Amino acid sequence: MDPTSTIFSFLSVLLFGSTTNFNRVFPSESCCFPAIFNFGASNSDTSGYAAAFIQLKSPNGDTLFGMPAGRFCDGRLIVDFTRGIYASLLSREDTFSKALYTFDIGQNDLTQSLFFNMTIVQILPAIPNIVNHFSNIIKNLYNFGARSFWVYNTRPLGYFPKILTSFPLAEKDFIICAKPYNLLAQHFNAELKNALARLRIEFPLATIVYVDLYSALYSLYTHPTKNGFEHPLVLCCDYGGKYNYSEEAICGGNISVNGKSITVGSCKDPSVRVSWDGVHFTEAANKFAFDLVSTRDFSDPPIPLKLACHPR
Repeated sequence: MDPTSTIFSFLSVLLFGSTTNFNRVFPSESCCFPAIFNFGASNSDTSGYAAAFIQLKSPNGDTLFGMPAGRFCDGRLIVDFTRGIYASLLSREDTFSKALYTFDIGQNDLTQSLFFNMTIVQILPAIPNIVNHFSNIIKNLYNFGARSFWVYNTRPLGYFPKILTSFPLAEKDFIICAKPYNLLAQHFNAELKNALARLRIEFPLATIVYVDLYSALYSLYTHPTKNGFEHPLVLCCDYGGKYNYSEEAICGGNISVNGKSITVGSCKDPSVRVSWDGVHFTEAANKFAFDLVSTRDFSDPPIPLKLACHPR
């Protein structure tokens, strides 16, 4: 039997094994977080990469800012919409224990390993160590006074144009996504969900919420038209190939086409597209996902973002 199939046969057990039934009364008072501290890579980077390395070029940022704003996106990220709820934030030392700590990690741990020619079977054994390291970060923050944690799981990798282009022979599902890479993301998410459940037992005074971003974004691929999107597998800002993705082109960069240099620009209407550059999402997709995950419907335990300061 294929070892990949053997490992993935246990996914459904892992994914739903730690689900707990919560039927508690919610407090009426919304949280007023005095600060938000975000831990994440480029999906939630609001300018760190640009400040430390290279400035991004237009059309990054064009939808909202009218210019590049340090985001790998045409506009806002999920963390930007989160800050929109808590507009008058202050970052003072005495606010640390009352702040909201958001986490958007895991994607790079998986995709970078894939692009360094590791197989899925080689990556799977490393996932528990990755998740354990992440758990230790939460423990350390808790010891420093943090109490409210909002943790996004990783996205459906099998729909990324970069994955579809890099691994064209991968088994496809009914939406023509690369099925093994979605299963890899699901496996990571199952490990993360179980780890957070253990942390809730260890730290009953904290609010530690597992947020199913995977499922929120998955609906954009399964029902794009219903949700106001089109061509969900074709990215917006690149040039060439089946999915409008090319390793030779980057959003805002230059590429030679028939001996002529052209600038890689945006699609006509980013508001109806899901993928921005092959691994990051458009502002419209980020807004759609945020609107879903800020409710209780995609959270475990089922706590909406506005009540994420109340322990469960």
